[in-house]
Amino acid sequence: MEKKEFKAESRRLLDMMINSIYTHKEIFLREVISNASDAIDKLYFKSLTDTSVGMNKDDFVINICADKQARTLTVSDNGIGMSAQELEDNLGTIANSGSLAFKSDNELGEDVDIIGQFGVGFYSTFMVAKEVTVVTKAYGSDKAYRWVSDGVDGYTIEECEKDSVGTDVIIALKDDTDDEKYSEYLESFRIQSLIKKYSDYIRFPIKMDVEHPKYVEGKDEPDIEIENETLNSMTPIWKKNKSELTDEDYNRFYIDKFSDYTPPLCHIHSKTEGTATYDALLYIPARAPFDYYSKDYEKGLQLYSSGVMIMDKCSDLLPDHFSFVKGLVDSEDLSLNISREMLQHDRQLKIIAKNIEKSIKNELTRMLKNDREKYEKFFDAFGLQFKFGIYQSYGTAADAVKDLLLFQSSFDPDKKVTLAEYVSRMKEGQDCIYYCCGESRAKIEMLPVIEKIRDKGYEVLYFTQDIDEFSMKVLMMYDGKPFRSVNDGAIDLDTEEEKEEAKKTAEENKDMFEFMKQSLDGKVFEVRISNKLKSHPVCLSSVGQVSIEMEKVLNAMPQNEDNKVSAEKSLELNASHPIFARLRELYDTDKDKLAAYTKLLYSQALLIEGLTVENPVEFADLICDLMV
Repeated sequence: MEKKEFKAESRRLLDMMINSIYTHKEIFLREVISNASDAIDKLYFKSLTDTSVGMNKDDFVINICADKQARTLTVSDNGIGMSAQELEDNLGTIANSGSLAFKSDNELGEDVDIIGQFGVGFYSTFMVAKEVTVVTKAYGSDKAYRWVSDGVDGYTIEECEKDSVGTDVIIALKDDTDDEKYSEYLESFRIQSLIKKYSDYIRFPIKMDVEHPKYVEGKDEPDIEIENETLNSMTPIWKKNKSELTDEDYNRFYIDKFSDYTPPLCHIHSKTEGTATYDALLYIPARAPFDYYSKDYEKGLQLYSSGVMIMDKCSDLLPDHFSFVKGLVDSEDLSLNISREMLQHDRQLKIIAKNIEKSIKNELTRMLKNDREKYEKFFDAFGLQFKFGIYQSYGTAADAVKDLLLFQSSFDPDKKVTLAEYVSRMKEGQDCIYYCCGESRAKIEMLPVIEKIRDKGYEVLYFTQDIDEFSMKVLMMYDGKPFRSVNDGAIDLDTEEEKEEAKKTAEENKDMFEFMKQSLDGKVFEVRISNKLKSHPVCLSSVGQVSIEMEKVLNAMPQNEDNKVSAEKSLELNASHPIFARLRELYDTDKDKLAAYTKLLYSQALLIEGLTVENPVEFADLICDLMV
């Protein structure tokens, strides 16, 4: 029997297939099963127009047999089979496949759903095999043939005996090593898990004899019963009509498929045709995974091509701001690369991703409008990701999520508000959206700057998460209204009469303010009259892009320990407070004490803002001097 060599280019490609293209050896079983499904498809479609085939869809099956003693794994099908020439063409020349020709030339003239489009997946078997034997008999032929190869020195083809039409792929596994345990592919539980993972929705039954221990009273060792079981479910839930499914069906699938013990908040089941044809089944979880807000979390949807899983997590299908979504997409239109493990980045993928983003936004908008309690539960778990999305995308994600944001506010202590709800309640003449930053609602409401703005009837958003102000700086405005911190030095709350009075007081005391600024040795940009304070004597405001809250957040980051950020601050004084009169008196009578009081007021303002007193010893000494 003459051994034939692979062509030079085929030999190089085969070496690349085995060593480079596939990242997971377990993929070989998916490829062999997909090829078996293709072979059955071909004969099944022939049977629709040729009654002599004598088989209907229920007669077709893929069988798997694991022989631990011989160390062989066999995948058998009763599909179309191959002639000697087809063996030569399909297995002797790598990257040649009959599948594409069948798709275009089938007798029905339909776009038949064939999985194996590359003719190279078969060679993934050599990642785990020291030898592969293919025994096949073509439909309509009375001859069978055996193809044998070790994947290195070429292959042989010879005539043999085979009773039935179809193909057997017999994989003789490599010997185990310290690094690789090839024997695992002979264990029924491992085979079952791989089929469940990659081939659960192959349309024909995949059967295997499975061992089940049966414990008998009085025996130490269980008896072993062999049952021939169907390992795949065949019909994907997402291919069924919605009318056939209940919420319980969807929830059971989610819990089983995505390893979550909590039912999801909702699901999105869609079938889209047109420029991109695909089925999608998406879930919004009820809780965040433990690693969701860590660098270890990996986003992505499962990607299927005609029911065969291609990628477990396709990150390109989900934008970062919706990275919490779990689910899958099944499409026949995607351009896959040679290993079917990766996608070619094409127009179809981008269209699908854009449609999915729109579907998720619409579902969340519906939940926000119709089931506020459920939405707030969702937002507590995942709302932070919306804010990160705005910030990290430099605002490109804003349109997708800005209407989905929720914040606490001064309007109602028991209810969070959307930006649209805030804007709808704005006072006549109010030209900006006011916010205040702090650790919690309770601490924000203790801040001196809150008292006066609330008395004037303005609603204030409470930013209690570190990312809040950063993301709103990127968003800049909502519905044409800019965001403005109540700590902003340029904020304007006074009436014209109050402004005139403040201007007069500032002019009268400008020398004292300059002296106080000098006493703080450059720690503040200016000392000024405040238009924010009501009953408190002092506060800090910021000037420029870096706010006081941003200074706190940035300086708390480990990478900024040696490069501290500082907001440009103003020390603001309440001209109506008794302490202001005392300061004026000291300016005329005791400038040293005025300097000490200035440092005390500055340290007090730092503490109110949650900042660290720069010289706590000096601060303590000044208080003691004052007490004495």
